[in-house]
Amino acid sequence: MRNVLKFTSILATAGVALSLAACGSSGSSSSDPNAPLKIAATPTPHAQILKFVKDNLAEKAGLKLDIKEVTDYVTPNTAVQDGSADANYFQHLPYLEDFNKKNGTDLVSVENVHLEPLGAYSKKVKSLADLPDGATVGLPNDATNEGRALKLLADNKLITLKDGAGTAATPADVTSNPKNLKWKELEAAQLPRSYADLDAAVINSNFAIQANLKPTSDALVLEKAENNPYANILVVKKGKENDPRVKKLEELLHSDEVKKYIADTFDGAVIPAS
Repeated sequence: MRNVLKFTSILATAGVALSLAACGSSGSSSSDPNAPLKIAATPTPHAQILKFVKDNLAEKAGLKLDIKEVTDYVTPNTAVQDGSADANYFQHLPYLEDFNKKNGTDLVSVENVHLEPLGAYSKKVKSLADLPDGATVGLPNDATNEGRALKLLADNKLITLKDGAGTAATPADVTSNPKNLKWKELEAAQLPRSYADLDAAVINSNFAIQANLKPTSDALVLEKAENNPYANILVVKKGKENDPRVKKLEELLHSDEVKKYIADTFDGAVIPAS
């Protein structure tokens, strides 16, 4: 399953990367402080937040933004690595570190921007305790989010994980499974479309929002924000951290205006980073 999905992602990545490379006259990123900053982002909430910045704050700050929406978790990083984008905004640090390790990339975090609590959803039961014996639960199949999803289930007493499994946990690290849960590993973006056919699924909040789910009321359980390491980050290629356009965007993303926009728009499903 993982290999098939990885191949599918590579095909999707190639198509979107071509569109990223085609933008602009040269198709490559630039450090010219007057050039638009090309930034790849998943649609919700990342591109949505960036569009607020572009429409309300960027011009006054002397920043031009060229926002490219992508729908997978590979394209934004490969685009920044190959120079067809200057930055991206879609991931948390554990995912970035795992991506760099597996792909030999040298991408770095500029700053935390917001947190999206991961949640468990179901159309068949009203609580995790109501899941029947042998229920099938959907999990995101990328390494760090799968471990994160399993930790959410472990924190809510459905399963027990091997000591030290951490963010890299997989179903093989489940040491106790009283309900004999079965696992359906899917790309994170597919889970909102598939969870109605499953007994439950653990879904990233950005994809839940896109599917018109409201994490604060529709999720059976949500991650706690306190001491959560999964804040979403602004990312560039190593050496580009001090690009003046990146510094301007970083400042705007931490502005009071953006914090208020996040609070007003997402009703607790997206939380500004401190």
